Amino acid sequence: MIRFENISKGYMIRGRWHQVIDRLDLELPGGQSLALLGRNGAGKSTLLQMIAGNVRPSTGRIISDGTISFPVGYAGSFHQDLTGAQNTRFIARVYGVDSDELAAFTEDFAGLGKYFHMPVRYYSSGMVARLNFGVSMGIRFDTYLVDEVTSVGDAAFRARSQALFQDRMAQSGAILVSHNFSDIWRFCSAGVVLDQGRLTLYHNLAEAIAHHKEIMARPPAPVDERSGA
Repeated sequence: MIRFENISKGYMIRGRWHQVIDRLDLELPGGQSLALLGRNGAGKSTLLQMIAGNVRPSTGRIISDGTISFPVGYAGSFHQDLTGAQNTRFIARVYGVDSDELAAFTEDFAGLGKYFHMPVRYYSSGMVARLNFGVSMGIRFDTYLVDEVTSVGDAAFRARSQALFQDRMAQSGAILVSHNFSDIWRFCSAGVVLDQGRLTLYHNLAEAIAHHKEIMARPPAPVDERSGA
């Protein structure tokens, strides 16, 4: 379970206020894979960051009764001057898992070769995503936060990523951001739609997708010009 209690979050963008979340009170069920849908720029990544605890809401609080992963696909999870191996071992200590086991799993799964022992600053964005996915999936969480990462890499790596993610979903839940509806139908059983600061839960995935397509068919809403107070 993840519960939002009076959550609001906004930013100033070019002198104008952009409301990402507006007075959200909602409870998301545990143990389910939820598709997080919405326009580009609607605030999906910000919402994942708040759920993970990396970004603080402007008001309210988020409560969970289980463990939550860091956002898979978010490069900020790693220190740029540490190697992939060092970052992996550091994250293992943070989450209280065996560092040798996580390092071995991640090195094998990510397939980075010598780069696993090189500073992350020399990685391509795809390599960072592979490391991020391997580290996250190597730790057992109750809920995984995933942002497009199952589409990273060549066909063989994508197939391995999707198979591993599906295996984890047998015992865990997830909040998945993806523009690939094949992945959404494959991995998700319900959906939440973020639009103009409001988050709506649909237990029927088809209804969530229909709402998302209706949003995408209309012109974007103007930026909120409030002061942000």
